[in-house]
Amino acid sequence: MNENNTKPLIVANQLNKVVSSPDGDLNLLENVNLQIYSAQSIAIVGASGAGKSTLLAILAGLDTPSSGQVLLDDTDLFKLDEDGRALLRGRLIGFVFQSFQLLPSLTAIENVMLPLEILSVEDARQKATDVLQRVGLEKRAGHYPRQLSGGEQQRVAIARAFAVQPKILLADEPTGNLDMKTGEKIIDLLFSLNTEQQTTLILVTHDEKLASRCDRVLHMEKGQLAEPLIAKASEQSSAEISAHV
Repeated sequence: MNENNTKPLIVANQLNKVVSSPDGDLNLLENVNLQIYSAQSIAIVGASGAGKSTLLAILAGLDTPSSGQVLLDDTDLFKLDEDGRALLRGRLIGFVFQSFQLLPSLTAIENVMLPLEILSVEDARQKATDVLQRVGLEKRAGHYPRQLSGGEQQRVAIARAFAVQPKILLADEPTGNLDMKTGEKIIDLLFSLNTEQQTTLILVTHDEKLASRCDRVLHMEKGQLAEPLIAKASEQSSAEISAHV
């Protein structure tokens, strides 16, 4: 993290998410506050149902809170309509999911080109080729997802996420469907691209070993931040993340 960068890239204020259930209202998030700075790597850990994926979805504007505020790069996310949030996501955020979410009818290079074309980026094919080469899949560019291994599909998904050089990368259990060896390679790739492009990386994971590689670890329990974000001693600076309930 750049210690001179004291302005947070992501701010969440008093986030609450309440949904109805047969047993009454269920609090998925409760009074969540946090600040995340540019180029940091953040792990969100906790048991299943703790609210990790809900928080990630709300930070991206894919879900809406019952109350509270999210600022992305100084923009109040939920003062935008759905189209406005989609445009902001396209400009700022890349996604990597456990299930890859590649379009089966598109080749690897076409999957990577898709967000570039949506943003009307010039030379989309060349940029997609370059990023596929970066993840070691230039020779598989013309293959469809069904012709790729799980690790290769996840590398295509990472290439797609990084193709637009997002300020923020959100990864939800990115190694959940991969064997340990392949998963470690995928994580190494994520962290190397995070460092090279100075992308803010936010990981949802059950893996404490993986979490320990991040600059900050956010523990969630029953929809709340159970403790402050913990920083590596070498990463402490005046630009601290704040996280409290």
